[in-house]
Amino acid sequence: MPLTIEKKQDVVKKYQVHKNDTGSPEVQVAIWTEWINELTEHFKRHPKDNNSRRGLLVIIGKRSALLKYLSKQDPVRYQKLIKQLGIRK
Repeated sequence: MPLTIEKKQDVVKKYQVHKNDTGSPEVQVAIWTEWINELTEHFKRHPKDNNSRRGLLVIIGKRSALLKYLSKQDPVRYQKLIKQLGIRK
């Protein structure tokens, strides 16, 4: 149940660092966050969908690892990103 192409393009445009950026940590984390949000809504309707729940945990792990990398490499970009996405407290 991946994101639609239009929604993914909107996320890329919003979080890209430069014009042709599609793979920076900011873009990847933003895409995964959107996907996590969609899956969360899916589980409200389908609480017994355990196969998708495993996929959700994998995505959360990838996002966590990339956020950890970004926090070590560039703490300013990390703080800006988590504030934009509203994912940490």
